[in-house]
Amino acid sequence: MNTELLLKNIAMHISLTTEEEAYFASFLQYKNIRRKQFLFQEGDVNKFQAFVIEGCLRSYSIDRSGFEHVLQFAPPGWWIGDMQSIITQQPGTLYIDAIDDTAIILLFKSDLEKIYTAVPKFERFFRILAENALATYQHRLIGNLSLSAKERYENFCRLYPSLIQCLPQKQIAAYIGVTPEFLSKMLNQGTAKK
Repeated sequence: MNTELLLKNIAMHISLTTEEEAYFASFLQYKNIRRKQFLFQEGDVNKFQAFVIEGCLRSYSIDRSGFEHVLQFAPPGWWIGDMQSIITQQPGTLYIDAIDDTAIILLFKSDLEKIYTAVPKFERFFRILAENALATYQHRLIGNLSLSAKERYENFCRLYPSLIQCLPQKQIAAYIGVTPEFLSKMLNQGTAKK
């Protein structure tokens, strides 16, 4: 299993010995997901977090009108999961599917407690991830409440520069909270002004 990208991600926050890396790696499970295949659906209990090695996942909810609201994209090097479901072990409210053929590493919640006990510095690593995620979601929530669609699109471009050209406009629109038609019109007006 290719854990190089994951170990680089971890090394940005904590230092591990070779033995600690091997111990951690012993809990990891590798999985391939085909394009448009679900990793997780609303109503499932999410028992793991996923780290993307190749491809891209997205998490989203669907409202009563059938409109998708994208919460997160996870390109290579990103973690994804329905955190409310993982923490509470109750049925989740999110869908997570593959935008492209995707390779991921799964880390199960039940194994995480064992890892914390054996290698306590992993608590620091996952605390840092949780803090960063909380700060990002807070920034996004404030942006959704106070920024124009153009500013939300610019924030998207800063957060996901590698995805701008490869994602369908429909999914970008669902992330910034506008219709695909509105996004297309907004982008065409921006090009016309240049």
